[in-house]
Formats: sequence, structure tokens, C-alpha cells
Amino acid sequence: MQPLDLSVVQTAIKWLNQQQTVWLCSVVSTFGSSPRAPGSLMVANQAGEVVGSLSGGCVEEDFIERIKQGEFSQRCTVLQYGGADNARTGVQLPCDGVLQVLVEQITPSPEAIDHLQIFQRALRGETAQTRRVDTATGNATFIAGRATGPKVEYQADNGTIAIKISPVARLIIAGVSPVAVACADFAVALGFEVIVCDPRAEVAGSIVNPEVTFEPILPSLFIAQADNSHTATAVVALTHDPRIDDLAMIEAVRTPAFYIGVMGSQRTSANRAERLRRSGGLNDEQVARIQMPIGLALGSKTPAEIALAVMADVVRVLRGRPRDGL
Repeated sequence: MQPLDLSVVQTAIKWLNQQQTVWLCSVVSTFGSSPRAPGSLMVANQAGEVVGSLSGGCVEEDFIERIKQGEFSQRCTVLQYGGADNARTGVQLPCDGVLQVLVEQITPSPEAIDHLQIFQRALRGETAQTRRVDTATGNATFIAGRATGPKVEYQADNGTIAIKISPVARLIIAGVSPVAVACADFAVALGFEVIVCDPRAEVAGSIVNPEVTFEPILPSLFIAQADNSHTATAVVALTHDPRIDDLAMIEAVRTPAFYIGVMGSQRTSANRAERLRRSGGLNDEQVARIQMPIGLALGSKTPAEIALAVMADVVRVLRGRPRDGL
């Protein structure tokens, strides 16, 4: 099973290949309580099948019912739930929230499939794209290159919506251990694409979660491959084996990964930092990129508690929160 937004686009491509019309929905903006951030995706078909989500369920039910009643027949609609539209939609969002959604009706064609395949590659981190939609005409184009600023920009005066497509968050776990297994499960639940690397054949059976990819290869070799790490990648080493952990760190700091961390006590971490400088050839800036010890200081003892501390720290950095801001 793929991370949610990637599954949305892949499902849309599958339905288009089956000659089904699809409705691709993107969260444009939120106010108040909202379980999905701007840029989040959902796709639906005429049969009422849905992949992805926009809310906790009430919005999806209303949206599917309206499709069945023949609404959203135009190529593009900006729909608002909550606020002034409550009386029309009959849907009250929690905490008086407001949700704006871009709804695109996409009919089957080779051009539509090609367009969504570009979208898919961007979500995989293969390309950097901003998707620009003209709400008056429904025309959608891609602008190559990583853009800064808000995830979604809606210019109501000219009716354009620009959505920056970020790669799906990826977690590479170097080596199998009880902490690594628990960490993989947490990460899957958080929507990460999870890859565990370990060359030891005897540990492969420890990875039982079907949503986790196991690569029977040295983690350092996997990380060093150019396509395996992008700016939404976190790399963690959780084995206590320097033959795996140290080599993984040496390669990870050469990638654009947003989070790099390795398990160990304060003393172990200090010794590892010295080793990485002396034997690994890392400079002070590269060593400083590595979270040592890894994770938030929760007083964790069990593998599950340590994994929780690790993933909490990964999410903290992903969301741009300083440690002292928690």
C-alpha cells in the first residue's frame, strides 16, 4: 500500500485507463479544525468509490452524493464547506472550520493520463513541480523547479491556483532491530513510505508489515543510490552496530535528507562523532546534521517507546518545529 496522496494519483490513473471519469479534489485552504492540510488529495468516480480524504468523513459523504446527483459536471469548481456555505451544503465542520476544495472533473484521454503521470513522478521525488490550475477554463499545467512559500496559493482575482507538489515523506531505516520494526510500523501509520535495508538474510522475517519495503542490501549502498533520497527523506539507524549505523550515516549526510539520526547514549554518540570525523572523513558541518542521540528525550525504555521518540522527532523536524518550541 502506497502513502495516501500517491495512492490517490495512481488510482486516478487506473480509473482513467478503465475509461472512467474521475473527480480529483485538492484541499485549497483550511480554517479552524481540519484533519487534512492544504494540498491534500482525494479522488472519486461515478460509482462512488473514493481514495484519499478531505475531512473526517462528512465532507466525503456529501461530495459523493452530489456527484451522483449530477453536480460538478464542469471541468473545475472551487467548493467551500463551512462558513457562509454551511446553509447550502448542510455540512457543519468541527470547531466552525472552513474548508475550500478544488474539484476537477477529468475525462479519460491520453493527455489526462500523461498529466497525472507527471504528478505521480513529482510525488515520488523524481521531479520538482508546481501544478497551476486555471479555475475558469480547467486547464492545468506544470511548472518545473522547486518553489518556496506556501504549499497552495489561490489568486482569486485571476482564478488561478498553484499547488507545490512535495515528495511523499520517505523513511529509510538502516538495519533491522526491535526498535526498527516498531519504528517502521509507526511511520506507516503516519503516512510515510518506509524502506528497511539490511543485508542479513536471517532478519528479513522480522519485517511483517506488508506496507514496509524490505531491501536485502547494505543500507549505505542503498542510501548512496541517487534516486533513493530526496528532500522529504528521513534516514535513521537503529541497530547499535557501527558496521551498519556508521556507514549509513557517512552516506546519509551526502544526501538532501531532511532528517538523519542514529541511536545511542550520549557517550556512544560522542564516540561515534569522533569516529565519523576520523575514519569516515566527515567535517563538523556534516556531523552536525546527524541527530545523536536520536529522538526526543521522553525517557523511553522499551523498543516501542524509543520508536515513538524517534518518529516524534522526525515529525518535529518535518513540520519545522524547534526542540525548544515543544
